[in-house]
Amino acid sequence: MNKIVVYTRNGCMQCRMTKRYLAEHHVEFKEINISESPASADYLREKGFSSVPLVFSEQSAQPIAGFRPAELAKLVG
Repeated sequence: MNKIVVYTRNGCMQCRMTKRYLAEHHVEFKEINISESPASADYLREKGFSSVPLVFSEQSAQPIAGFRPAELAKLVG
């Protein structure tokens, strides 16, 4: 099974939309909220990322940044 990790933060509309899209399409994922985990925020900054949501999956070398339904659809099928 493809493991999916979604990095989010509190008050982020794109984060809510991304999580809702995945849930509505029955895609299991682990959420890491950087507002509640400063170490995770530091990790993302070290990797060169400055915004969320970020969706990491085993099937893709690059994460999906932002709410991108067309890219998220690739995780559904």
